[in-house]
Amino acid sequence: MTAKVTLSFSDETIEEARRFAKREGMSLSAWMDQAAREKAVRELFTAHAAVVGRAGAELEAAALADEREAAMVDEALFGGDGRAA
Repeated sequence: MTAKVTLSFSDETIEEARRFAKREGMSLSAWMDQAAREKAVRELFTAHAAVVGRAGAELEAAALADEREAAMVDEALFGGDGRAA
């Protein structure tokens, strides 16, 4: 199912999104959908890593590896300028 929504973005953000979508051979809508989904997954991984770290579980190393992987995804998608944070 697809929902149609109206969103507002700065001129700079929408131009960058259009450029990335074109580079990926995607429509702007599809690219924005993917970017939002990837952001949500990164947020979940980060939250999970924080919970595991606070609990002191033996899986802390794996959670930290997840954080590093999320940072690498951020670097690949956004050049590490903190835009995805």
